[in-house]
Amino acid sequence: MNSLKGKVAVVAGATQGAGRGIALMLGEAGATVYVTGCSVHGKPATRRPETIEETAEMVDARGGKGIAVRVDHTVEEEVKNLFERIEKEQDGCLDLLVNNLGDGDTWMEWGMAFWELPPHKGIRLQERAVNSRILTSRYAVPLMVIRNQGLIIEITDGVDYRYRRDTSLYYSLTKISAIHLAEGMAEELRPHNITSVSLTPGFLRSEAMLDHLGVTEANWREGAKKNPHFIASETPSYIGKAVTCLAADPYVEEKSGRALSTWELVEEYGFTDEDGRQPHWGRYFKEYVEPFL
Repeated sequence: MNSLKGKVAVVAGATQGAGRGIALMLGEAGATVYVTGCSVHGKPATRRPETIEETAEMVDARGGKGIAVRVDHTVEEEVKNLFERIEKEQDGCLDLLVNNLGDGDTWMEWGMAFWELPPHKGIRLQERAVNSRILTSRYAVPLMVIRNQGLIIEITDGVDYRYRRDTSLYYSLTKISAIHLAEGMAEELRPHNITSVSLTPGFLRSEAMLDHLGVTEANWREGAKKNPHFIASETPSYIGKAVTCLAADPYVEEKSGRALSTWELVEEYGFTDEDGRQPHWGRYFKEYVEPFL
């Protein structure tokens, strides 16, 4: 694993799933990781039981330094306070921001037409999954501009602007917005030597998906009996390793503005998933999913 010792990162939305996997892999590479989210011990923000304190403890166990900070990224004052704290505690150093923000319960309403959903749910999702990213980047970037370096990664779903079928219009809009946000920020940040990209996992084997299919990580392949495409899934650590490789790449600025994927980056960096596999959702999708759409 690439060494990120001495580097400071923020993973916004690190309670579970991709965010947790990214935080853990950054910790394994030796980074100091500010783990943010709204679910804390005794006060969950979603239906899920995971908390940011647990993620921070897991970062410590992997060899890094995890710092849990409860932040509602839709509240400007809380976001501002987060980066003021980092500025004080880390002597103004911030090397990496990973925006993995959204509404963890939204996927439960996939398949519903936008006119069938109450408008406030669609508006709430944009606030939690788009506005929150803009707000977070707005207060993170000044710490990077001062040092004339930094990396911002927007975690999304997909690598293009096509509608995300079998999800929802509101969900699709947030994921496309994340790609354009990274592309747009790249243009404004290029003179300051700050890189901005978006990054998507393949079929993510998150805690929520394991529960949904009634399996655990130990017997995850059984989930393919309910969803055959699950056989090509990847753990949250996989995208975490992709992020650590980007953070350690001295030429990462050459990728600024691009929409990246775990399956593209594994071909370049050669990392593996926790079980030694190298899932390639792009290739699998073309062969087993796209022909039937």
